Amino acid sequence: TELLVKTCHKRGAHAMGGMAAFIPSRRDPEVNRVALAKVKEDKDREAGDGFDGTWVAHPDLVPTATEAFDRVLGERPNQLERQRPEVSVTAGQLLDVRVPGGSVTEDGLRMDVSVGIQYIESWLRGVGAAAINNLMEDVATAEISRSQVWQWVRHSSKLKDAGPVNADLVREIADEEMGKIRERLGDELWSKGRFDDARAAFEQVALSKEFPQFLTLVAQKQLD
Repeated sequence: TELLVKTCHKRGAHAMGGMAAFIPSRRDPEVNRVALAKVKEDKDREAGDGFDGTWVAHPDLVPTATEAFDRVLGERPNQLERQRPEVSVTAGQLLDVRVPGGSVTEDGLRMDVSVGIQYIESWLRGVGAAAINNLMEDVATAEISRSQVWQWVRHSSKLKDAGPVNADLVREIADEEMGKIRERLGDELWSKGRFDDARAAFEQVALSKEFPQFLTLVAQKQLD
């Protein structure tokens, strides 16, 4: 992200921070407290790194983001004068996607399957920006979810403290996650949704032998 600031400012362009995707809960103050603390930490870092602005998914986050940038910018409209000459990033570093200490976990696999199915179901109903687990998600989320699953299956990635990821395991987890979604929504809301279609589309883009270019090209075939 520091290289982004350096690159933008070198060309006289504003550097925008990432979106804070949190959607406040009207029922759980503790969820809000923890999430807002994380948003504050993230926006403080962006402002300190030299970003000129940022964006948020919900109006309730605007004061937190504004405070972070006002503290650094003061009356200035931007930080274009911060050229960040000390930042040096090589092509090799940009291509190295390894996460120190990272591993493939069952929780991560379940999250990918569940969120992927829920987003596609929303998309099939014409809702392209969906609130899932108090986060605003768009098609990029589902693309990341299904891409990770496809990669893990393709390379038989081993789960931490478990066996390899394969198509049978993904389908088994999909069964379980579909059951959890149905229990949470209730039969009435479930029956009004398109979860079976969404699951079929997700499995097609996550488990196909060849990697489909875009999940929407597959999912749109199920549009009315």
